[in-house]
Amino acid sequence: MSALSPDDILNGYINGIFPMAEADGTIYWYSPNPRAIIPLNAYKPSKSLRPILNKNYFEIRIDSDFEGVMRGCAAPRTKEPGTWISEDIIESYSELHRFGYAHSVEAYRENRLVGGLYGVSINGVFFGESMFTVESNASKVAFHYLIEILKHNGFRLLDTQFINDNVLRYGAIEIPREEYLDMLGKALKVKARFNGVPFTQGVQLN
Repeated sequence: MSALSPDDILNGYINGIFPMAEADGTIYWYSPNPRAIIPLNAYKPSKSLRPILNKNYFEIRIDSDFEGVMRGCAAPRTKEPGTWISEDIIESYSELHRFGYAHSVEAYRENRLVGGLYGVSINGVFFGESMFTVESNASKVAFHYLIEILKHNGFRLLDTQFINDNVLRYGAIEIPREEYLDMLGKALKVKARFNGVPFTQGVQLN
């Protein structure tokens, strides 16, 4: 039995909070103030990324290896002493994935998973959780396709929780928690589904 049920996680997100695990495995709920979001219309791929996108350097798959992406995100990183993605978190979100709420966008080279990201989709909101890369630009390409998917399917809000250098490069901004909760409430009323984008080349859907 996982530490968090799908209902626990979904109810948390709907109310503006999300879980993270400490080094000892204890899970706490967070509601940052200010909150970080990425305005969907603000994102533009960098000039250096465009040739990689045009050449379809990576094969993109959707929901092909959700747990693999989570474990890639949970792997040790040079600049970070620990991870908030515990085994309980992996088990809980994998269960949420099986229910159709958690999704991954994955980048492959020669049939090997080399980067990706995952998050939770509820109506018109995508709650971005984490991303990883083991090959240069892999997570950037996965993020580009995430934006394409969200725009194509009419999503209204991309939540990134905390501000950091990684999300800043994608156009993240901080807003007061009350403003975020207002945006969240409106976006949750929008009916949207996380479906793959049919017109993107090199995208494999499962």
